[in-house]
Amino acid sequence: MALLHSLPPLASLRAFEAAARHCSAKLAANELSVTPTAISHQVRQLEESLGVALFIRQPRQLVLTPQGRELQAVLSESFGAMAHAVARLRAPPARQAITLSATPAVAARWLLPRVSTLRALHPKLDLRIHASHDAVALDGVTADIAIRYGRGQWPGMVAEKLFDNVFAPACSPALKLRRRADLTRHTLLHFSAPNSKSPPGTWLEWQQQAQVPGLDVSAGPVFSDETHTVSAALQGQGVALMSLALIADELRAGNLVQPFGPELPGLPFYLVCQEGRRAEPAVAAVFEWVRGLQPLDGATP
Repeated sequence: MALLHSLPPLASLRAFEAAARHCSAKLAANELSVTPTAISHQVRQLEESLGVALFIRQPRQLVLTPQGRELQAVLSESFGAMAHAVARLRAPPARQAITLSATPAVAARWLLPRVSTLRALHPKLDLRIHASHDAVALDGVTADIAIRYGRGQWPGMVAEKLFDNVFAPACSPALKLRRRADLTRHTLLHFSAPNSKSPPGTWLEWQQQAQVPGLDVSAGPVFSDETHTVSAALQGQGVALMSLALIADELRAGNLVQPFGPELPGLPFYLVCQEGRRAEPAVAAVFEWVRGLQPLDGATP
């Protein structure tokens, strides 16, 4: 018990854990509903209390020191265990809500058209969809489950592959685009998620394979939401490099066409939740519902 009295304040530990998970004081502040200055102050206090540096502070990113990595691993597990214990002790409500986090495009183009099937299966379960490009905390507060693209390796998480993610040029058939060389006469539409250091499926990456003479891949409007990129392409405003899985309905209906390749393989989409929560009835119900949804046309499981 004496060791418990020697612990630093819980607020500073929580601030550090969030900053370490996001590698950002700003994103940690957004999660905890405080200011970035408050996060930095709490972390500084914790470092002074421990007598060690937990971060190497770079201009746009926080990098964990070895001591910081060690503390983060312990805190992440501990906070998760506390959240699960509290959830188990609480009396289950008449209705239950589960928050599923996904990118805006996956939420709008794959989940929303299928939400009614979950309600038919589980009338007392309310699904809350959290649309974000950030890998938010699956702590039962911000979100419970997530659909993420990556390599399927998130410590402490269960990750099951949903479908592959392949990018290729797509546009309205009204543009009458047939040859790659004709791209130089059209506007390129770009998607770049906020805070993304390596956005998937970029025109620069595509050009490195296609080698279209005279193609300026830096020109054209940039959208921070993939659904806006799709809308611009549907309106004939230009050619977008898009995930074929997320425009499957438009390709099938002929509202968009894929005039040529090459196709760029992206990271697959996974369904993710904390290992300790996979067996919870409400989490399991949503997990099984998502797994049972038909893969998008053009996407392979």
